[in-house]
Amino acid sequence: MTETAGKDLSVYVHVPFCAVRCGYCDFNTYTATELGGGGSQREYPDNARAEMDLTLAADRAAGYEYDEISTVFFGGGTPTLLPADDLVAMLDHLRSRIPLAPGAEVTTEANPDSVTRASLSRLAEGGITRVSIGMQSAVPSVLATLDRTHDPERVPQVVQWAKDAGLQVSLDLIYGTPGETLADVETSVRAALACEVDHLSAYSLIIEGNTAMARQLRRGELQAPDPDDMADKYELVDDLASAAGLSWYEVSNWARTSEHRSRHNLSYWQGGDWWGIGPGAHRHRDGLRSWNVKHPSRYARMLADGELPVADSEQVAAEDRLVERIMLELRIADGLAVEVVPAERRDMLAVHRDRGHLDPEALAHGRAVLTRPGRLLADAVIRDLVP
Repeated sequence: MTETAGKDLSVYVHVPFCAVRCGYCDFNTYTATELGGGGSQREYPDNARAEMDLTLAADRAAGYEYDEISTVFFGGGTPTLLPADDLVAMLDHLRSRIPLAPGAEVTTEANPDSVTRASLSRLAEGGITRVSIGMQSAVPSVLATLDRTHDPERVPQVVQWAKDAGLQVSLDLIYGTPGETLADVETSVRAALACEVDHLSAYSLIIEGNTAMARQLRRGELQAPDPDDMADKYELVDDLASAAGLSWYEVSNWARTSEHRSRHNLSYWQGGDWWGIGPGAHRHRDGLRSWNVKHPSRYARMLADGELPVADSEQVAAEDRLVERIMLELRIADGLAVEVVPAERRDMLAVHRDRGHLDPEALAHGRAVLTRPGRLLADAVIRDLVP
């Protein structure tokens, strides 16, 4: 039996519903017309609560107990397609099973057109502390290419509603959309920063193989992003965010202070334990990784039978855990302890310092921390440090 009382637990709740399927997205999401057989939006909160109960029972049977939950994240999909009362009810059920830590971070993702002043107030009253809004771009033509449906002029209004409700706000951007110019990126970043948010995420567009956008690329209807252009856009984001008082703390994330960092995401990057609730969600417990069945209808049927909706699991080998640790911790501003790097690879630390990819002062103090050029080449640096 393993004793884990006192360890932090994070909980991710995957809400797999979207009003429209975006052409670039390969997440496990569904529109209402694709669902049936117990997997509807209306039935989802009951299903998620049932999974919480079964997960807790399974952990206790395996000897795992948690004193409290440090972070909760409702992701998707678009969690705020559900009524605010449903999200609050799921949170209430969760904390009735395991208490939330004092000052726990509770985030929900949202689209600008999936919330109102009233729904944001209800979320805040119900215990949500933070909202991550999918702005993606402030340029209508870019939003159209991404199949995003909101009016960019609505974003400042929604941010203000969230602030008025007492919520911390993050804005999420995507750069590198086919046809997007450097000026478009500047327009979007300046618009996001004008909202005076304390957290900004900016992700380079990755076009996965089984998406509508990938099929457009194969047909020659869109042009693939150029790596040098993507690098220029990343540097522009970093310059503008830094000038506005936000500092990078992970390659694609900037925060005004350490208190405004996403503690939930840091728990992933630092190898914490988390539950994954919902169709296709992943969970991690002390090196054991498991993941749920993907389709909401099958997920619902298994829960109705009193069965945890797990598709499969694996015990991550020690050498694989080391590789993952290097990959994840090197991406954050706190960096990676030098002694974590295998002895036979440590000579590459000096090589990448001399190439300008690792901060010399941090390295002298036993930490491998990426410089900005190093962030642009993070994957190459990581490859040289893993066994």
